[in-house]
Amino acid sequence: MTKSNAGKSYTPAIAVCFALFFMIAFVTNLAGSMGVVVTNQFGASKALSQLGTLANFIAYACMGIPAGLILRRKGYKFTALAAVVIGFFGVGVQFLSGYVESFAVYVAGAFVAGFSMCMLNIVVNPMLNTLGGGGNKGNQLIQWGGSCNSIGGTIAPFLVGWLVGGSIQDATVAKAAPVMIIAMVIFAIAFIVIMLTKIPEPHMETAEEKAARLAGKAVKNPYSPLSFRHFVLGAVAIFFYVGIEVGIPNTANIHFSGLDWVGPALTGTLISAYWLSMLFGRLVGASVGAKVSSKTMLLCTASLAIIFILVAMFVPETAVIGKIPVSLIFLALCGLCTSVMWGSIFNLSAEGLGKYTAAATGIFMTLVCGGGIIPFIQNAIADIPGVGSMKSYWLIIACLAYLIFYALVGSKNVNKDIPVE
Repeated sequence: MTKSNAGKSYTPAIAVCFALFFMIAFVTNLAGSMGVVVTNQFGASKALSQLGTLANFIAYACMGIPAGLILRRKGYKFTALAAVVIGFFGVGVQFLSGYVESFAVYVAGAFVAGFSMCMLNIVVNPMLNTLGGGGNKGNQLIQWGGSCNSIGGTIAPFLVGWLVGGSIQDATVAKAAPVMIIAMVIFAIAFIVIMLTKIPEPHMETAEEKAARLAGKAVKNPYSPLSFRHFVLGAVAIFFYVGIEVGIPNTANIHFSGLDWVGPALTGTLISAYWLSMLFGRLVGASVGAKVSSKTMLLCTASLAIIFILVAMFVPETAVIGKIPVSLIFLALCGLCTSVMWGSIFNLSAEGLGKYTAAATGIFMTLVCGGGIIPFIQNAIADIPGVGSMKSYWLIIACLAYLIFYALVGSKNVNKDIPVE
């Protein structure tokens, strides 16, 4: 969908959103892929190897609500431009960490980059949903944007894996530096493109609302997004979903890269296959999004993901196809399942919120911190003697079970009596 009801073409705005989706995954997956590097260069444990990802996502908890307010008061374009500038500096700090030999500097850079990713998510999701007209059409457009997200997610781990090489002992930040340089170039180009693109501002506060706010006369609303049960449960679902999406490949990356007969290069390729599977899944989701409900998508994909993970956990680790572990193949296939979950949950959670959409998105983004917390907990479990990485996937299965509950029960809007206009 590229036109509003008034007939205006929104194709440039949609294209910008797709480009921002690419950047979100590229930079976020850079933090996950660097876990192998910091394990070697800085001697981090499996849990500590996830600190970059944790810092990246904890930034969502800090910035989610403020970013929602920025979006409401300054609009999409200002928020996107600010996010791009912050992202450039965040990746730049990570780039420098390898040369100053500081793990703390690396984590700080990941934290700053996380602010950028949060702000970009605040922009692209409600904007694409709005341009799609909400409902199944809005979900379809988000799935197309998610396809661009998957491309960025596919490229980052592949580049890091092959730059590092066949042995984890060769992994250093300096070797992965070209990936960070690419990220900074993308940010620079995006800044110019966004600056020159006309972007609609459907959720920006009106002049009257701004005047009332500045005068301290803003009308207090007894309701908020938290008044809607399906939104609250959906925000929790997002917390678990992002943890699932990131935890599956991050844990696999650390585990299989450390096996001499697999190594970082082959593992990086299969982790890229996970994100490539997400691309295929999102393309299919975008194609059928106008015909298949978000509820059905979420229910089916969460159930299939549990099956794939159980197979990966119980098949012998030495079972291979060629040189590729069968367990790793099934974990990579989980990307087909996680591909459409974000759009489905967002669509179900935002449905019927009306004027509360912008504020809801800020809260939504705060709960994205699950993408750092769940993988950290999972790898802390993996560090426990006698447990290991594969058994830690029981945590992911528990999170997927909650998504099934949300699809079946929690997504129903039981607060239709609340005025949303």
